[in-house]
Amino acid sequence: MNRDASLSAPPRPPRRTGAIVLVGLAVIGVAGAAFALRRPLMMSVPACMAGRWHGCFDTFNGVVLMTLVSLPLAVLVAWVLARRRRAAGVPSAWRLSLAEVGMVHGTLPWVWMILMPGAGAGVVPGRVSLVPLRDLITMGPLGIVGNLLVFASLGFFAPVRFAALASVPRILALGAGCSVLVETAQYVLWLDRVSSVDDVLVNAAGAVLAALASRRWWRTAERTRTPADPPRPAPVAV
Repeated sequence: MNRDASLSAPPRPPRRTGAIVLVGLAVIGVAGAAFALRRPLMMSVPACMAGRWHGCFDTFNGVVLMTLVSLPLAVLVAWVLARRRRAAGVPSAWRLSLAEVGMVHGTLPWVWMILMPGAGAGVVPGRVSLVPLRDLITMGPLGIVGNLLVFASLGFFAPVRFAALASVPRILALGAGCSVLVETAQYVLWLDRVSSVDDVLVNAAGAVLAALASRRWWRTAERTRTPADPPRPAPVAV
């Protein structure tokens, strides 16, 4: 009977399926972004190739260009981490490694751009806007999309990596908390930027939407890392 049950059971999908899907989605997203921004990005190539700070690391186009250029290095780091985990017998090695690298590589460039100083940095005091939904009109579609992407990678990969964060309310709290820290840094450092409650709301919403997009993988990861305890054998009477 056990032999018949094993033969009738459907084959399990390979463990690398989730990793392949994640890599495929990342490649498609990067290719689409590069194609849409190819002309602005080419304007920053001379400054970045020359290693100049001004014109490369202090501009939106330069940061995006360096993020795309460093993507192969990020993939290499994920590959090394996955190999070390597989050698140590860690389950879901590729998923964990991609999640860790994705959180860092997809979040730091956006935080860097948010903390770029304005023309009056160090001179103009910090400004705060605490009225909800007032700044959404001034953001425009491009600003709203940019704010949605700030912590999107964090929301997408954090519940895949950490089972404790595999919950929509916790991702909402994580995105809002990180956004509050960034807005507070803008105000304290006098970066000539407006610390707005609308930025916090949109950033947190972006993290939640990204988490919902990866819900299939972080639920699977949660079950993989917290397996049920195996049944104990019944005591044998002597």
